[in-house]
Amino acid sequence: METTQQAEHFDVAIVGAGLSGVGAGYHLKHKCPSKSFVLLEGRDCIGGTWDLFRYPGIRSDSDMFTLGYSFKPWTNPKSIADGPSILNYVRDTAAENGIDEQIRFRHKVKRASWSTPDARWTVEAERASGDGARETVRFTCNFLFMCSGYYRYEGGYTPEFLGRDDFKGEIVHPQKWPETLDYAGKRVVVIGSGATAVTLVPEMAKQAGHVTMLQRSPTYVVSRPGQDQLAIKLRKKLGDKIAYHMIRWRNVMFGMYFFQLARRQPAKVKKLILGGVRMALGPDYDVATHFNPHYNPWDQRLCLVPDGDLFQSIREKRASVVTSEIDRFTEKGIRLKDGSEIEADIIVTATGLVLQVLGGMEVAVDGSKVDFAKTLNYKGMMYSDVPNLASAFGYTNASWTLKCDLTCEYVCRLINYMDRHGYRECRPHNVDPTVAELPALSFTSGYVQRSIAKMPKQGSKRPWRLYQNYALDLVTLRFGKVDDGVMKYS
Repeated sequence: METTQQAEHFDVAIVGAGLSGVGAGYHLKHKCPSKSFVLLEGRDCIGGTWDLFRYPGIRSDSDMFTLGYSFKPWTNPKSIADGPSILNYVRDTAAENGIDEQIRFRHKVKRASWSTPDARWTVEAERASGDGARETVRFTCNFLFMCSGYYRYEGGYTPEFLGRDDFKGEIVHPQKWPETLDYAGKRVVVIGSGATAVTLVPEMAKQAGHVTMLQRSPTYVVSRPGQDQLAIKLRKKLGDKIAYHMIRWRNVMFGMYFFQLARRQPAKVKKLILGGVRMALGPDYDVATHFNPHYNPWDQRLCLVPDGDLFQSIREKRASVVTSEIDRFTEKGIRLKDGSEIEADIIVTATGLVLQVLGGMEVAVDGSKVDFAKTLNYKGMMYSDVPNLASAFGYTNASWTLKCDLTCEYVCRLINYMDRHGYRECRPHNVDPTVAELPALSFTSGYVQRSIAKMPKQGSKRPWRLYQNYALDLVTLRFGKVDDGVMKYS
């Protein structure tokens, strides 16, 4: 049974009530106080990624001084934080600022269509009631702000493994972790070598009989202290707010320096990273096979392990790493292409995410469907010839929230600028024929390469170019011209 309700109107509609959406709500309340807004959330709670993922040991893969909001100091002693702590941080932010009162839960946004004569979006969301009935709920808004993340929530990526049905044990994907899974004393194989795998392995190894991380190829793994001792000292002397911003900027600058060093002197950075792994695992461990990637540092995202917990579990023989290709699943486990077999009771497919644009929402402008693969990304947040729509998308080489905070600030500047000049529409439009199209992301990671053809492009020069540089974006987005000749107002 499906019914349709009459549309409600808001000045701004935010899609997604996770880390980015709550941040967007905060900025709108404080920088555009006269504007009405609503947050449309497809699930039944706040938190996005940090509520969706429930696998053991879920944690941040960057420090919380940069993953935290610019306006709310992170005060937890852990700088590399666990998922529940981050979720509480997001929910506390929403409650403290009354943002939770603006959220419509169980509203899965399906479509958005722009009308130029009306200068507004019509947003269609599917709302499910407790008795299984569905209704299409419509909202109209003058500006649409997408904070729905970058991957499909319905399920992650799992390759087709030959013989999968032959395996007699349990197979789980971290994105759909069963609450009742009991792995105590059992043999576990985690397929993958990314951030999820290096998180799962040491955590599961605390209870499992043994955990094997099975990887086709290695990833760069870097250890950092779980707590920032300087931050703890500064908090005591200077207070939470000043200490937070000091450590935040220290971490930002170090991250930028390390990234540029990796780009300019990849061999030096590689030697540094592998030296750290050898120190952690000892001279007899085969680092060359299991922790020496075939690509340069930052061609893919680095994996962060707090206090070297992955290395510790390997040293203590509770976990091990196998680098080989899978031939097929068997009744007892996984057979490799070299003929050997790893026996398992549980197989975890930590094989990645499925990227999607704007949460998979269908978008039309004046009746014509928008193919985002044919658009250019404007300032990392808007799309060529798509009016009054922005999306929050974080950095690939730094914390997600750094860019999202700047995006929220810019969207508020843009809305206020339009108000002052009486504009109803803003639309990025490229008139420079020398702007070449480039892939939006330069990562070689599998999850990126599988979806890159569907993603918007970036241009070869500003404002279409993505520099992945926080300091540059800070100057450009916070202080640069809103009327830059590329954004067309009417």
